Amino acid sequence: MASIHPQLERDSFILGKFPLCHLLLSRDSRYPWFILVPDRDNITEIYQLNEADRLQLLKESCQLSEALYTGFNAEKLNIAALGNIVPQLHIHHIVRYGNDPAWPAPVWGKLAAKHYGEAELNTLQMKIQKMNFTDFQFFGET
Repeated sequence: MASIHPQLERDSFILGKFPLCHLLLSRDSRYPWFILVPDRDNITEIYQLNEADRLQLLKESCQLSEALYTGFNAEKLNIAALGNIVPQLHIHHIVRYGNDPAWPAPVWGKLAAKHYGEAELNTLQMKIQKMNFTDFQFFGET
């Protein structure tokens, strides 16, 4: 199993794992913000994954995107793989609304992160559990 970059561990909760990717939740409660991290060592770009892993990444990203769009009644999803600070390949999936604090700009660097309260985190965790992802192992407590 590949390790998750220390910055991602500090900035997020590990919720569980799809066949290829770990699913993380950003600690910034201003946005429903999820991150897929392929369980592969020394990968910084999508093209470095083998073909089967690239297809699996797309499958997991699409499954997550559809669940987030529907489950959170999204107006828009921002999906990005930047890696300017964290070189490990990771794909952000951020649910956006016209009234969110950064709209219509990107969320990065706009506002300091607002951390989840325990009740808010538990509610979100239960919501994710109800999404019934295919081939997903939920790790439970964050």
